[in-house]
Amino acid sequence: MKIKNDELRKMNDNELDKKLLEIRKALMKANAQIATGTVPDNPGEVKVLKKTIARIHTIRTEKRRQVNKV
Repeated sequence: MKIKNDELRKMNDNELDKKLLEIRKALMKANAQIATGTVPDNPGEVKVLKKTIARIHTIRTEKRRQVNKV
């Protein structure tokens, strides 16, 4: 579920919030699978989801800084 930076930068704040919520739900689901002892569908998915969440936060911060500069 990796999303490219260009796609994220094209989104507005509301779309980013929705995408962030969606990814957090997917991360919770993956963590629940691991906690219950079942094998997740894709073991590397947790890492990708965490990085995507960080990427979204970074882009949101960059957008806020641009607004404050202008």
